[in-house]
Amino acid sequence: MGSDGVFVGQDLYSGSSFVYDPWVLYAQGVITAPNVVIAGIVGAGKSSLAKSLYSRSIPFGRRVYVPGDPKGEHTAVAEAVGGKAIALGHGMINRLNPLDAGHRPNGLDDAQWTAQVTARRRDLLGALAETVLDRRLTPLEHTAIDIALQDAVHSSDVPVLPMVVDRLLDPRDRDNRLAEDGRIAGHALRRLVAGDLAGMFDGTSTVRFDPTLPMVSLDLSRVTENATLISVLMTCASAWMESALLDPHGGQRWVVYDEAWRLMAHPALLRRMDAHWRLARHYGIANMLIFHKLSDLDNVGDHGSAMRALASSLLSNAETRITYRQESDQLGSTAAALGLTGTEQTLLPTLGTGQGLWRIKHRSFVVQHQLHPAELRLFETGDRARG
Repeated sequence: MGSDGVFVGQDLYSGSSFVYDPWVLYAQGVITAPNVVIAGIVGAGKSSLAKSLYSRSIPFGRRVYVPGDPKGEHTAVAEAVGGKAIALGHGMINRLNPLDAGHRPNGLDDAQWTAQVTARRRDLLGALAETVLDRRLTPLEHTAIDIALQDAVHSSDVPVLPMVVDRLLDPRDRDNRLAEDGRIAGHALRRLVAGDLAGMFDGTSTVRFDPTLPMVSLDLSRVTENATLISVLMTCASAWMESALLDPHGGQRWVVYDEAWRLMAHPALLRRMDAHWRLARHYGIANMLIFHKLSDLDNVGDHGSAMRALASSLLSNAETRITYRQESDQLGSTAAALGLTGTEQTLLPTLGTGQGLWRIKHRSFVVQHQLHPAELRLFETGDRARG
């Protein structure tokens, strides 16, 4: 694949060094999108590979964003490279306002910036309500949320979620039609400000997003709620980062989705994720999806459904697919999801620790990942935290 890129390890077929850089390959036309998918069982070495790929890119001017780290796996790395890990959880001092206007990219006039912020806030509120309710919002509910958001924005320079909830449950109309239309959506969003996630997203932000840092990670390991709430939490946290990510002048950046299945299991969140992936090339972003097993995708919607097709499209938009050791009962689903040949499928259960099958477009490599002792100590800290 050439000599431009970060060192990964040894190509076990040729014996030569193996280097990789998605932006270089994209610029050369080898791949049409810089996104990466990594899958492997616990202990196979996929987490260390992910950390190596992004941390070794930082000296080349790349930045790294982890919009939701459910197990605190990337905190030690963020701190070691001079970045920042922001820990969220019950009783902690850090609080993020997902309705922050955020970092304003260069080149946008006031009207463009207002339209972008309004659309981002509206989409976020709709996705959160749909996820908690586990259904699509009705047109009347969308209207109620829009009007509540407009009212909150007009009443405060920095709107926060409790303002939107208050206006949904007690709108300023005389005939109470909006109250009826938005009541259920209002109670769904109320869980974020007065229920399960109270104290994390219900006020102004206590921390500032600094897009000049080499790495920013949002550590969610102190939250132990059910899967739906973790997904909602990851969505609120990523929304806080989005304005900085969607800056075409922000440089080349990794965006790491660890335990990606948590977001993909919810239709509204999957649609948001898909929209951001489609914009990745324009914004210089390389998305990295990390899975234990690709059969997690089988839980996304029904077979043949739009949601299953959307999840599959995320894989198709990642032309670099790295597979570490898989359990024997996962071989068929993994091969089908990644389009592996029969020979490649039989190879997967024989891979040792740190060995991965790399599929880059239509070419395949078996690579032994190599770590410096200092990296090994640093990365194992996160691995132990993960369990």
